Amino acid sequence: EYNYISLKRIDHFYSSKPRSDQFTILVSGIPASAGSSFSQAVDKFFTEYHPSTYLSHTVVRRTSKIQSLVNDAEKLYRTLGRLKSTNSRQRHKREGFLGLFGRKVDLVDHYERKLEDIEDNVRLEQSSLGGEEIPAAFVSFKSRFGAAIALHIRQGINPTEWVTERAPEPKDIYWPFFSASFVKRWMFKIVVVVAYIAVTILFLIPVVVVQGLTHLEQLETWLPFLKGVLSLTFVSNLITGYLPSLILQLFLSIVPPIMILFSSMQGSISHSQIEKNACTMLLWFTVWNIFFANVLSGSALSMVNIFLEPKKIPGLLGEVVPAQASFFIAYVVTSGWTSTTSELLRLFPLLYSFVQRLFMGKDDDEDDFEIPSIPYHSEIPRILFFKLLGVTYFFLAPLILPFLLVYCCLGYIIYRNQFLNVYAPKFETGGKFWPIVHNSTIFSLVLMHVIAIGIFGLKKLPLASSLTIPLPILTLVFNAYCRKRFLPIFKAYPTECLIKKDRKDQDDPTMTEFLEKLATAYQDPAMTAARYSRNDDGRSSPLLRGVEV
Repeated sequence: EYNYISLKRIDHFYSSKPRSDQFTILVSGIPASAGSSFSQAVDKFFTEYHPSTYLSHTVVRRTSKIQSLVNDAEKLYRTLGRLKSTNSRQRHKREGFLGLFGRKVDLVDHYERKLEDIEDNVRLEQSSLGGEEIPAAFVSFKSRFGAAIALHIRQGINPTEWVTERAPEPKDIYWPFFSASFVKRWMFKIVVVVAYIAVTILFLIPVVVVQGLTHLEQLETWLPFLKGVLSLTFVSNLITGYLPSLILQLFLSIVPPIMILFSSMQGSISHSQIEKNACTMLLWFTVWNIFFANVLSGSALSMVNIFLEPKKIPGLLGEVVPAQASFFIAYVVTSGWTSTTSELLRLFPLLYSFVQRLFMGKDDDEDDFEIPSIPYHSEIPRILFFKLLGVTYFFLAPLILPFLLVYCCLGYIIYRNQFLNVYAPKFETGGKFWPIVHNSTIFSLVLMHVIAIGIFGLKKLPLASSLTIPLPILTLVFNAYCRKRFLPIFKAYPTECLIKKDRKDQDDPTMTEFLEKLATAYQDPAMTAARYSRNDDGRSSPLLRGVEV
């Protein structure tokens, strides 16, 4: 499968149209020199050392203040659009406290004056940005191979200067990344690690509550006044079977936005990298808090002992994992089946849109409809977690397999429809999420082997346990082979592919126009935006975002 996906990645590269990120790198740590700007330093350096391939560059500027003004202007423009669609009485409001005191003003004129003030402020900020350059620039080349050479070869004697990394697509850039200083990003990384550990520990609280619901005797001890209600068969079956996994899923639904926040604070340059990091963080968060925390929550010291006594890990897992089979079967039904069918109906976006129209006064025709993209950071960890359940429980509780099979069939049908008819990708990574899938598969197999060793030990089958020991070793050796053989293709395209693609583009008549546009492709949107003009009818025109490449 790794070979198949890697070949698909190469085929995708050959069949794709020229993209800005294939010809561009991000250079940071540009050394400052007296009497010249960062832009002049970049142009001089690459003209001297890459004379045959260097094309152009765009120096990054700190534009967080301008972007804040642009966002305010967009909000005001939306408000103006709503006001102009209402009757004249609703356009007037008093200036005083809560609109109850003071003289009446025309809100349309009031907001239009605000828009003009914001426009003037943006022009002023843009004109004064000569000293706001930061030591980073997007450097473009005439060929993919030229960009690859500059990317993978150290540019300067000092390794902290002229540092190169791959540039994302212009629409994929996370521009707030450049507004933070190096020290701030470094501190945020430490904060994210501490916050991630704190969230993981805090999530153990609902896990303990959920496990208490699966054991009626514990629930009766905690809440003795419920003994009469819990004696009813229907109530006890509902509480122990369906309710625990439903509560756990509700708590888990708030975690993906938190992981996206953590990932954005870590200093990722692109939205795709933010989503990829969040995907990895959420995957291991789910494995620990949903799998290990649930199977080990029966003993208060199990989670500590599993680290203090590693030799007892197989036996402990072999004892506690089979006991949670019924819980995870119910979890597959409540989380897997329910989430997949709700994905088809898209109930939450529908309710959110309804609330916006009802309480916020937003109309369907007010803004251009934004086509949604699939949230990879939440969907991939969910699918991989169900795969882990299937691999670890297929020989312990085979009854889980039909439920997982139904989930996989529903997912194939529904997600195929969503990809074809609902979602549109916001960025293109060429299969870079696949190594996450492969690594989680290897982890699931090794975990299954360890559990099998523990099971055979508990069953007093030393021969079977001994014969199972080589399996995780062979699996890890196979993983090492895959990392050497296939993983480099997902990090960078080889010279063979780059030169073949460059030679093919030599016969493409549109390449000249593409290279001309490449010179302005990486201009900060805040530097090309924020111009409002008044038409003859007195209405404000929408925000102009500049040329889109």
